[in-house]
Amino acid sequence: MQILLLLVGLMLAAVLLVGVGDRLRLPWPALMVVIGVLVALVPGLPDTFTLDPELILPLFLPPLLFATAQRTSWAVFRARWRSIALLAVALVVVTVAAVAGTATVLVPGIALTAAVALGAMVAPPDPVAVEAVAGTVRIPRRLLAVLQSEGLFNDATALVIFQAAVLATVGRDTLSPAALGLRFVAGALGAVLIGLGVAWVARTVLGRLTDTTGRSALTLVLPFATYLTADELGASGVIAVVVLALQMRRNADADEAAERLTQTSLWNVVELLVTGIAFGLIGLDLRQVLTDAGDDLPRMLGHAALVCAVVVGVRAVWMTAAWRILRRGEDSSSAPRTGREAVLLTWCGMRGLATLALALSLPLATADGAPFPARTEIILIAVSVLFTTLLVPGFTLPLLVRALGVDTEAEAEKRAEKVIVLRARRAAAATMEFEQQIRGLPEDVASGLRERLGRLEAVLTGEPSSEEDRQRLATLRETRERANAAQAAALSAARAEVLAARREPGVDPQAADRVLRRLDLRTVLLD
Repeated sequence: MQILLLLVGLMLAAVLLVGVGDRLRLPWPALMVVIGVLVALVPGLPDTFTLDPELILPLFLPPLLFATAQRTSWAVFRARWRSIALLAVALVVVTVAAVAGTATVLVPGIALTAAVALGAMVAPPDPVAVEAVAGTVRIPRRLLAVLQSEGLFNDATALVIFQAAVLATVGRDTLSPAALGLRFVAGALGAVLIGLGVAWVARTVLGRLTDTTGRSALTLVLPFATYLTADELGASGVIAVVVLALQMRRNADADEAAERLTQTSLWNVVELLVTGIAFGLIGLDLRQVLTDAGDDLPRMLGHAALVCAVVVGVRAVWMTAAWRILRRGEDSSSAPRTGREAVLLTWCGMRGLATLALALSLPLATADGAPFPARTEIILIAVSVLFTTLLVPGFTLPLLVRALGVDTEAEAEKRAEKVIVLRARRAAAATMEFEQQIRGLPEDVASGLRERLGRLEAVLTGEPSSEEDRQRLATLRETRERANAAQAAALSAARAEVLAARREPGVDPQAADRVLRRLDLRTVLLD
């Protein structure tokens, strides 16, 4: 019951902190971590705030990965596959090596394989943390897309290295770079096939479902089913879920407007609540870590500070080298292309759920019953890296963005949006001509529709194209606002009457609910 109360409390806190974060112009997930820390440090609380480490990744990663991956596309990955490979694979491997070497020197009694496991814990920036923190700040979408692409795939690399290092530490396997590479490639290929297969089956099933609620429920179940299937088959659940989301988005039907609205609302709610619980648990985990460290806490914190510096330093050197290379290229979508972008991408290497889950999943003992070497210090270092890379950027990123001036790309991104709007208007106009000439649409009807389509660009961009259009739009807005106010008042009175009727004896509540739903839909369309 205490765990249930904790989860409900974290969800409620997440809902409240969204508003607080908007007012303070701070990322609310970082505030959730702080709330979790404060709750964890309250004296007298029972040490029952634990969740089975094996459940953390399957419970939290699938929905959050699916929601994040839906915001990108196959085209982005095709255009940036080199950057993804360098960040999601090469940078992770280099970070693992640097952290493992540092830990071997600093931590007494740690085995090399255990140090590699630590490196795998802290190497991958988290896509959920990036989206939750950087997504709320006004940075160019091009840079955010690079961070998201990196985060969507680097967990797979880290998981393979971590699992192999742990097995080697407990004495059940050997740590071989060749075997690691083969395992990663096989897991990635299997995950791609699983993701594509589940997407095909899902589209087939969705084509036979006519109920919007059932279709939305299926999309909610799919990420979990895909992740667990891939995990059971020895493939990468992370990559399988990402491929599923990309393929589902690619095969979306243009006429599924109502379903898209419903699913967008559903996933926004799911993402908010799951993110709130996950980041709250990150903070709560600090209590047990500090208790286990005991009197060795100051020494361990010193080691943790050095590892944090290594993690940030490796990323800074990597991004600087990438900037030196990319600035001479012709691909305008790549990043970083300036020194300011390199600084920003370095600062946005937030760690999150994967680091927490891997740290908590360390076994207590090796195969011969001996304690896992330096387990407490490994977990403390991993959590310290998580806190440093999440909270420091979380609270300083808005200031850094303004100081660097990288938000000036917003106008260029707005121009890119106008290009898409122009294509939409041309497609609509061409279809209007077809309807009139081929299907015999009456001229008076066609002229009225054509006039409305002529304002489509202004509607989609929110900006009139000329001064005359501005004045006309202002007049139309004023007239429409008066009409909408009158219609809204009328609809409000209608809804109140339906609700009053629903409370009367002898009235079928379901009949009243159906009428009320139609009125609600009409109100939404009016808004």
